[in-house]
Amino acid sequence: MLKSGGDYAYLYEAFGPIPAFLRLWTLFLMIRPAVLAVLCLTSARYALQPFFLDCDAPEAAITCLAAAMILLLTFVNCYSVKLSTWIQDVFSVGKVLALIVIIIAGVVQMAKGRTENFQNAFDTAALSPDGIPLAFYSGLFAFAGWYGLNSLTEEIKNPQRNLPLAIIIAILLVMVVYLLTNVAYITVMTSQEVLTSGAVAITFADRVLGVMSWIIPVSVSASCFSCVNCMMLSTSRVTFVGARDGYLPDLLAMIHVNMLTPLPAVALLCPLALLMLSTSDVYRLINFLSSTRWLFIGLTTAAVPYLRWKRPDMHRPLKVPLVFPVTFALACAVVVAMSLYSAPVDVGIGLALTLTGVPVYLLAVWRNKPGWLIKFTASSTRTLQKVLLVVPQTSKKGEGEKLNK
Repeated sequence: MLKSGGDYAYLYEAFGPIPAFLRLWTLFLMIRPAVLAVLCLTSARYALQPFFLDCDAPEAAITCLAAAMILLLTFVNCYSVKLSTWIQDVFSVGKVLALIVIIIAGVVQMAKGRTENFQNAFDTAALSPDGIPLAFYSGLFAFAGWYGLNSLTEEIKNPQRNLPLAIIIAILLVMVVYLLTNVAYITVMTSQEVLTSGAVAITFADRVLGVMSWIIPVSVSASCFSCVNCMMLSTSRVTFVGARDGYLPDLLAMIHVNMLTPLPAVALLCPLALLMLSTSDVYRLINFLSSTRWLFIGLTTAAVPYLRWKRPDMHRPLKVPLVFPVTFALACAVVVAMSLYSAPVDVGIGLALTLTGVPVYLLAVWRNKPGWLIKFTASSTRTLQKVLLVVPQTSKKGEGEKLNK
């Protein structure tokens, strides 16, 4: 589908407005701000680590640096799409080079005969059903960038060719690099040490790289920083498309008249992410919503065979073999079902948080909106348009100049 919005666009097209709105509700208000906060905290922790060699960095310093990162990237994404994509390119190259350093160091260790930790590598004696869903969620989280590009489809040149090409190349590259990186870790760390280490890359660097070990924490920090930038770029587009379809306030579907960025959609992420920094339960929130997140992703994937059956004449610039979406949708269903079995309370809390969007949908989106709500939103939207100098995407620059006056 040549429409931005990622999984929201597919849910809306296949299953209607309510599932699509609930995905927007959890994604924009809960999941993405929480993940942004966690990634910024991780980036800040690694960035400060070289300055605190004999102790842990103060939590206050970590939080302040994380907040500064959120503010900086909010400004960048509001100011220029080209600047945010340039940052993404530079930091992506940097983190891949750092991973290559780890891989080469691991190869050297294996050449020296450090293979004892690979003995009984596939022992399943400690395997339990309770841990399998969490293992899948962790792995799926690490590889979850594959659907980020679909959030910006309308801004990609020749998406029929470049979108699948980018996803295929990136996934293959990530699979190879991640596998070799973990092999490198295990050359000098036991599986138990990998599990218990708070910063696996730093532990590896301290044991192998010596005086150059500071490169790794800085690289990990840069990696998380670029991930936050990418997430702001993609999430704001999902929000933009949802607002354009009428399921979020109209202001979020507007762009700045000069910078041509979805400024309101980006700017709203900032206070939500900063709010998540102030709570210690942000990790639990992500855990609660993991099952519903993958339920939505499974439904999104199932939309492909569903639309192939329901709307066979629909325009399809790219058609994939159905075995891929069917297999992945079934895998998501199995993981969610196992979560329901192993952690029913967490899954129940996640579903409850998701369903809080239903009354919001009935009040603010459904056809029979209260008159006072219509007047309030129209008045506040007009005021914020003047303050932010934003207009609907189809408006001309002259309208922005009128607002400025």
